[in-house]
Amino acid sequence: MKYHYIYIILPIIAFSCQPKEDTPKKIMLHDHWSFKNTIDTTWLDAKVPGEVHSDLLNNKLIEDPFVKDNELKLQWISEKDWEYKTAFNLNEEILQKKHIDLKFEGLDTYASIYLNDSLILKTNNAFRQWETDVKPFLKSENILKIIFKNTTVFEDKEKAKLPYELPAGNRIFTRKAQYQYGWDWGPVFNTSGIWRPVYLTAWNDLNIKDVYVQQKYINDSIASLSANIKYKYEAEENLLVDIYINNKLNKTYDAKDTSSFEFEIKDPKRWWTHNLGTPYLYNLKFVLRKENTILDIYTVKKGLRTIELVTEKDSIGQSFYFKLNDVPVFMKGANYIPQHSFQNQITNSHYNKLLNAVTEANMNMLRVWGGGIYENDVFYDLCDEKGILIWQDFMFACAMYPGDADYLDNVKQEAVDNVIRLRNHASIALWCGNNENDEAWHNWGWQEDRPESEKKEIWNNYLKVFDDILPNVVNQFSDKTSYWASSPLHGRRHPKFLKEGDAHDWWIWHSAYPFEHLEDSIPRFMSEFGFQSFPSYESIKYATQKDSIDISSDAFATHQKHPRGFKLIREYMERDYPVPANDEDYVYMSHILQAYGMTKGFEAQRRAMPYNMGTLYWQLNDCWPVASWSSLDNFGNWKALHYKTKKSFQDVLTSSRLKNDTIKTFIVNDKLKDIKNKLTLKLIDFNGNTIWLDSLTITAKASSSEQFYSLPIKDIDITKTTLVSTFNESSSIFYLTKPKALKLLKGSINEKITKTDTGFNIELFSDVLQKDVFLFTNEKGFFNDNYFDLLPNETKTVTFKTDAQSIDRLNIKTLNDFINP
Repeated sequence: MKYHYIYIILPIIAFSCQPKEDTPKKIMLHDHWSFKNTIDTTWLDAKVPGEVHSDLLNNKLIEDPFVKDNELKLQWISEKDWEYKTAFNLNEEILQKKHIDLKFEGLDTYASIYLNDSLILKTNNAFRQWETDVKPFLKSENILKIIFKNTTVFEDKEKAKLPYELPAGNRIFTRKAQYQYGWDWGPVFNTSGIWRPVYLTAWNDLNIKDVYVQQKYINDSIASLSANIKYKYEAEENLLVDIYINNKLNKTYDAKDTSSFEFEIKDPKRWWTHNLGTPYLYNLKFVLRKENTILDIYTVKKGLRTIELVTEKDSIGQSFYFKLNDVPVFMKGANYIPQHSFQNQITNSHYNKLLNAVTEANMNMLRVWGGGIYENDVFYDLCDEKGILIWQDFMFACAMYPGDADYLDNVKQEAVDNVIRLRNHASIALWCGNNENDEAWHNWGWQEDRPESEKKEIWNNYLKVFDDILPNVVNQFSDKTSYWASSPLHGRRHPKFLKEGDAHDWWIWHSAYPFEHLEDSIPRFMSEFGFQSFPSYESIKYATQKDSIDISSDAFATHQKHPRGFKLIREYMERDYPVPANDEDYVYMSHILQAYGMTKGFEAQRRAMPYNMGTLYWQLNDCWPVASWSSLDNFGNWKALHYKTKKSFQDVLTSSRLKNDTIKTFIVNDKLKDIKNKLTLKLIDFNGNTIWLDSLTITAKASSSEQFYSLPIKDIDITKTTLVSTFNESSSIFYLTKPKALKLLKGSINEKITKTDTGFNIELFSDVLQKDVFLFTNEKGFFNDNYFDLLPNETKTVTFKTDAQSIDRLNIKTLNDFINP
């Protein structure tokens, strides 16, 4: 009877023990905002998060900043002061909470915040988070007002304090996105506003501020972790901490004497980049309670992995490579800039689309460039989920910065805020102090005509930030994340440029070296190099507001920010390609020119593995419609470079090079296992006739590059021949001379278009080789392949994903169209 009694009572006890909640309440303050110039009297509707340029545009007070030369007409906006306000009500339940905090995740930049006419906060850094206790100021009906002062007032004041002039202008004095002041790919839109979320947090006894999950060690059987929970607790009862892993209770702690709690995961799954394995994330949940009342809950997605930057002296110089889970990994990717001049225009779907394009192009790393922003949380969340590593710059670029105590303290807190915010992310591989500051100081003439005392002071201020403050913050607040002071290590004229550290090779483009330079000038890690092209037809039409392509008009002139940009594109085109007469064809030719040169570099650097262990090109994306170095334009359209990058970044790559009348064919294998298969090579003419054929069975070792074939071609007509190589699922079409020297044949392309559930299948066939086939339509959509070579007498199927129910006209351009018979 005793056991029967217990059996009956247990459900009653379980039901009565369902936890109660007294968790903090979060009240978003994004509604009912208005704004005005501080000297005006009329209030206008505003959007929060947002900024003043977008609000003026939404109220039809300015024309589209991205159209024609409107940029030049809108510089008055940053010269004004702007005021934002909102009214909000709070019920008695919220007002009775013991604590109410107001938090701004981002204010750009010099802001004075008033709550019910009381000044509660002043800010001076767009990259910091700002929080203050506002319970004494709150009522049932409230007015929140923010006044943004223009940056010039503060910059001029700080500039006047210095007895010398620092390079790079006023932007160095303000801690905000440096690209807003203009760059050689970006417009001048120095904006202001509430650019990230703002909210109240109301709570009684406990509020979790942060949970830092550290990985102590990991092996195949166990992972040991600790959670450092930062919280405010104002009750006397003992606090209990429940740790859940993938929704299963792992451990419960009494938090009486500690805020750090250790736990283990058995048979752990490691996080890998998407090309090497699964980017597995554990769902961790931390429940803080007193007895049966839940006080707060905090969740973290955690990937278990080790990642380190290895910079060791060797017989050549000094290595620069990343080890993921103790495996050296070749990094393939690009430099990332903000996706828009006005950050509030970027939605989660934009982030998802862009990062899908990254993984689809076989990239495993992005460098978040130091002249932009520390990105929104969703960016890093998606990189965690998609298996993309992040080289994270601190936000300093191409400048020397002041070193007074207030400035340094501001920088330190900025670093602390962002390292803490991002440290749980599996994707963070590296913190880098700045972009090109070291190189600029030593190589760009910035020391000329300065006395030694002045140079010493400027350099010492540099060292305070990049050799002291930032590495110490990374070391103190992150999980042993590697730190690199400045990218690149050496300037391109330094004798150790190719032997040590990372490199920015701007002999291409800026110094107009031929693309062939990239095949022999190979550094240990290429963290920047690039070449310009025009944006897509869609982007050009948007910028010029014309139905036809016009790149020589005044309407497009402001959409080239490099002073020699148009000239350099033409100079390189004349070397390697035919130069079309009309603008539409010229834009197409610029696309395949850019891809041609850049892929020479990609493949040369990959062939040089393990001497070289990474290639990150400049640049992935654009922030507005512009001629630039990007592979994705401002609408996310893939240029030829992005399509060709996808091929050149395949994990298993067949790559050839012609040198001294001999073709050398390599197999690059980024996979973590050996691959044994048949390598087939054949020389064909442009009608598809086989001139020569050979094959052999080879083993491409894991994480390696190796030459497997050498073919002399002294008796081959290089203008009429191509080498087709296949290995595993990789294939390569390699030409033996420059594109403009090829004697391509005239021939038609037959097309067959079939409707599918997601768009259309397009079958293409030609009896002659068609080079750089470009497909485009008036319908919005995405071609899974483009700018490809169509081999003679072979059918190629391309998918076109679109919501359109029909294709009015499929347009096709090929390089064959521009070769004289």
